[in-house]
Amino acid sequence: MGKRFFEAAGKKILLFCAAAGSLALLFADTIKRLKDADSKETLRQMALLGADSLPIVLMTILCTGMVFSVQTAKEFVRFGASGTVGGIVAIAMARELVPVLTGVVVAGRIGAAIAAELGTMKVTEQIDALRVMAANPVSFLVVPRFIAIVVMMPFLIVFANFIGDMGGYIVAHYYAGISTFTFVDSIKRYAEVYDLVGGMIKSSFFGAIIATVGCYKGLNAPNGAEGVGLATTASVVLSIILIFISNYFLSIVLYV
Repeated sequence: MGKRFFEAAGKKILLFCAAAGSLALLFADTIKRLKDADSKETLRQMALLGADSLPIVLMTILCTGMVFSVQTAKEFVRFGASGTVGGIVAIAMARELVPVLTGVVVAGRIGAAIAAELGTMKVTEQIDALRVMAANPVSFLVVPRFIAIVVMMPFLIVFANFIGDMGGYIVAHYYAGISTFTFVDSIKRYAEVYDLVGGMIKSSFFGAIIATVGCYKGLNAPNGAEGVGLATTASVVLSIILIFISNYFLSIVLYV
């Protein structure tokens, strides 16, 4: 029993190390081939993967800002600290909530779409056809998606921060009775531009994770419709896990 357990655990560890190595190699190959990106395809992917994600991102962050303000505004007013609510909402949104939640939403929407699309192409042998035509799949399929997400994520963060702060203001003003001047002045006094810049830097890293994982799972999807489904699910789960792990280290590097 014990021997079988250790054999199974050893195989799992070996498979994990092999997958991690393959993922790292795909990322390195993508970085090496950035100069080969097709500009028209990259712009098309920026519209599909970035601009089309804006409505769901804004809806998510608006509700998050409102909920965060609900949980804090009344308590701060009760303790006579209403002049700090705006700054706290803005800092929390810019540093952590907006980048992480945007990453999770984009991973669920875009990471799954990438894995499903490339997985279907792999199953239907379209990727093999690209190789036969001497077209590198990484340059043709991975690089445009990688650039599109990495570039568009910071733009999503800027819009999401604005709408999140607006949601926090609406609740703070109409629910907790904090004046517009007090809320805005608090943001000016406590929040800094670097809070927003740090969140944008985080989002670019999250975008790189989402694109790399989605493309890797799609390119290595098992055969059959079930394999595409498994690759899609695994892409979303792995992307979200890596986003949370990397967020901790990025927070230390950027803010500590």
